[in-house]
Amino acid sequence: MIISDVCALDKKRSKVFIDSEFAFVLYNGELKDYDIKVGNELSEDKYNEIKCGLLPKRAKLRAMNLLQKKDYTERQLRDKLSDGMYPQDCIDTAIDYVKSFRYVDDERYAADYMAYHMSMRSKNRILMDLMNKGISKDIIQNKFEELYSECDEDVEISQIKQLLIKKKYDAQTIDHKEKQKLIAFLMRRGYDISMIKKAMDSGIT
Repeated sequence: MIISDVCALDKKRSKVFIDSEFAFVLYNGELKDYDIKVGNELSEDKYNEIKCGLLPKRAKLRAMNLLQKKDYTERQLRDKLSDGMYPQDCIDTAIDYVKSFRYVDDERYAADYMAYHMSMRSKNRILMDLMNKGISKDIIQNKFEELYSECDEDVEISQIKQLLIKKKYDAQTIDHKEKQKLIAFLMRRGYDISMIKKAMDSGIT
């Protein structure tokens, strides 16, 4: 294996290319430790030490450091590690490691997110939010069944009414154009048209 290129990524790190293909990112001090220079040969032992020892350990530490600051879904954490240019197998190792301690748990994340937002956001909005964070629809639907009661519709109609009050909705004076704009606004929030009309017809002034 021949080091074909070493390109600075930032002041501390460089991208290493082996046989003209990107291999990994190392800190500049590590380049010296492994004698990585353009044209030098990298032994299989050193390559395995980097790929199977150094980088997986660093990916685990990076994942742990990220999770100390905030909660992540599995996909969000994978994306952050990918941004750090870790090899895919190192990312898999890091994810398996943090999942083994339940530091990453999409079911818990979904339940916590719902519990916090269910009084303020529509189910459709919560569904889209969580799917955009990489949580599967099956997990989300299961948590909906666990956390939402039969009074979902009443809760959402109450939310719509609060938004109508904020928008100073008056069924007696609003014209057709303004009403359509208000309906579109509420639909963008994830509310069903039937519930919007029900809330509007409920006597809000």
